[in-house]
Amino acid sequence: MQINWQNTIMINRSIKKLIESRLLDSPAVAILGPRQCGKTTLSKSLGEIYFDLEIEVDRTKLDVMWEKVVKAKGPVILDEAQSMPEIFPRLRSEIDKDRKLNGRFIILGSVSPVLMKQVSESLAGRLALLELTPFLLNELPKRSIDEQWLVGGYPDGGILSDGQYPRWQNDYVTILTQRDLPDWGLPATPMTTQRMFKMLAAVHGQCWNASEIGKSLGLNHQTINSYLEYISGCYLLRVLEPYSGNLLKRIRKKPKVYWRDSGLLHALLQVRDFDDLYSRPWVGSSWEGFVIEQILNTIKAFDIDCNPYYLRTSDQYEIDLVLDFGKRIIAIEIKLTSCPDNESVKRFRKASGFIKADMAILVSRTNESLVTDDFISTNLQGVIDYLLSEKII
Repeated sequence: MQINWQNTIMINRSIKKLIESRLLDSPAVAILGPRQCGKTTLSKSLGEIYFDLEIEVDRTKLDVMWEKVVKAKGPVILDEAQSMPEIFPRLRSEIDKDRKLNGRFIILGSVSPVLMKQVSESLAGRLALLELTPFLLNELPKRSIDEQWLVGGYPDGGILSDGQYPRWQNDYVTILTQRDLPDWGLPATPMTTQRMFKMLAAVHGQCWNASEIGKSLGLNHQTINSYLEYISGCYLLRVLEPYSGNLLKRIRKKPKVYWRDSGLLHALLQVRDFDDLYSRPWVGSSWEGFVIEQILNTIKAFDIDCNPYYLRTSDQYEIDLVLDFGKRIIAIEIKLTSCPDNESVKRFRKASGFIKADMAILVSRTNESLVTDDFISTNLQGVIDYLLSEKII
């Protein structure tokens, strides 16, 4: 699974300006995200001094050349930094020699639990943390929404060139389960992890039930929950917590779990092509998860701070995505249709009233947008454009 640098280096990533801004303000910037999402390519467009700390030769070279490296101009890129934990105390010591000297290091990592432990112990207050995801819709204007929904956003997964899906995704999952996750510390056998991945794909977009998954794997719910936390920490899954607000007696309290990349989800569920995807009974949940990821990853790339939730009440009122911006609350309902029915709209607007949302947005496959003071009916690009507008920022 080699990244095609020639294809990906030319694509402007939405988060690049934010990284450049953080480098001006901080001694170091950590860019976290899943394997093969483009972290290395992006970082090499920001600096020329690069070390892959998974490679022994690079670790030795960095150790021997340390004094020369830290005096170099421009950021030093340390890829897969969790592979060399002894580097973090050295980074802290070097940064503390001159705390006003910014833009010195770019730290890349694929596994949040391990890297965050090292960061919190050695570099707390000394670096900015940012997350890079697979490609977003706005980054690939020449590819259709349906193309990216089917194959996902990984650079080598088929979104840049045809013929890679689902072979690339299957290889990616195999390497994760057999090598990467065990190396990173997940205490499960590769076979158990592979089976859990398939089960997680089967319950994509549903309320989490650790006991049910545990029974199928012969494990208790505490163990399953610990595995879920680890896998989500590696940027593979999103755990969406329920929104409470003033509805404590009415809400469902279990989180919902989504695969963050639709291409990995579809490969795990053996989707062959777009016609096959539409034939599946869970196609609506797949579309829902895809839209949620596009919305949350896009606003995060543009440094808009919000807390995401979902809402489901005991009397079956639902909101797929609740965005809490502090001073504003936006309710988003997602439908895989070009013409939402009136009853669904009425129920959604009523649920939005329960949480006193400032704006209710219905996202569908429509080609037209309807905008009022407190309600918008639009498509995926329309809701992204709205959330990136000055109204939200």
